[in-house]
Amino acid sequence: MSFKLTLKKSKELVASLHFAGIFVLIALSSTAQTKQSGGTADRKFWVKTLYRISYPVINNLANETLKQNMPLEKGNNYNLKLEHVTYLEAVGRTIAGIAPWLELPDDDSEEGKLRKSFRLLVIEGLKHAVDPKSKDYLDFRSEPQAIVDAAYVAQAFIRAPKGIWAALDTTTQQRYVEEFKSLRNRTGAYNNWLLFAGLTEGFLFKIGAQYDPARLQFALKKINEWYVGDSWYSDGEKFSMDYYNSYVIHPMMVDLMQIMLEKGKTNVDDYNKSLARMARYSEYLERVIAPDGSYPAYGRSVTYRTAAFQALGQTALIGKLPAEVSPAQVRCALTAVFHRMYDGKQNFDNNGWLVLGFNGHQPEIADVYTSTGSLYMATLGFLPLGLKANDPFWTSPPAPWTSVKAWSGAKVKKDYKVEY
Repeated sequence: MSFKLTLKKSKELVASLHFAGIFVLIALSSTAQTKQSGGTADRKFWVKTLYRISYPVINNLANETLKQNMPLEKGNNYNLKLEHVTYLEAVGRTIAGIAPWLELPDDDSEEGKLRKSFRLLVIEGLKHAVDPKSKDYLDFRSEPQAIVDAAYVAQAFIRAPKGIWAALDTTTQQRYVEEFKSLRNRTGAYNNWLLFAGLTEGFLFKIGAQYDPARLQFALKKINEWYVGDSWYSDGEKFSMDYYNSYVIHPMMVDLMQIMLEKGKTNVDDYNKSLARMARYSEYLERVIAPDGSYPAYGRSVTYRTAAFQALGQTALIGKLPAEVSPAQVRCALTAVFHRMYDGKQNFDNNGWLVLGFNGHQPEIADVYTSTGSLYMATLGFLPLGLKANDPFWTSPPAPWTSVKAWSGAKVKKDYKVEY
């Protein structure tokens, strides 16, 4: 069977599921029902929700209609060149979040069939993204912002080396290598942006391509210098109270350190230290989830919504949750968040695109760099979908998370700082 025929069938399957409003792998369930259900129902809900968020970006890119159909909403006082950055933002951030799920092997379950179909759309879309002849050729070469979103593309390749990167043809792979190299003629902010440049170079290092060791080493050195204690990194020379430790710093730091360890450029102790810091930080994230699934909307970029829990999800994905934080309580806590955020229509427009806001259309809280494409960071909260359906994360009975126990008078672990 030719690839075109397979892709055509994949598009037809995904489109029929979407436009008919029928998700054969799940039945819609209320928050109350999910709280009483087990991991199987939770997983179905997660897949449905991630699919709902990602579909407009992935389907349109695969059909070369992303630039034609994606809304161009932007925050007040927006200060970037919108049409040069927002499409790459949407693509990079979306695939970084769905990559662990797409990396799972094919199977004959309903979820497996949908995942395979979706993967084919991703592969087709990624070809268009770096094909200069495509209507959806993305701009890696003109704006500093591309440093950020190229890093999310690279992170997707790191998270799905077989399901995404190896599935690309040689020409497309080489085009991504060249686009990543082109970023070296720009610099960005002196903060978490150092990790974006470092991670892209780290990916090139990982695959054996020519890379810039200075950018890579400088990122690691400065981020470590900006560590302030008890799992918190300062985002630059001055500390900011926000979710950037989860949006960017811990996940990219750990991914980059993993590459350095594989390549013999760091030692196990230093890698384990970065991992322990992320695990400790994940405890904070689990604790901020209230019994009703809400969490504080503080700091910059709250329009990234559930990306706030990327570090918690990645810690669960790699099996490094602290002993006192069970996979089941993380699953249940995040499921409550996702219900709170995505059950209704308040965060989507009539065509399924995310709207500017936190929990609704609230453009007044968008930052000067926030546009429609920026919002697809939300997918980063779903990383545990990269765990197989028979993993204890999904099969364990429901468990109360920390705030549920604390507010109900149940036994709760005493919290205190760590010294690493």
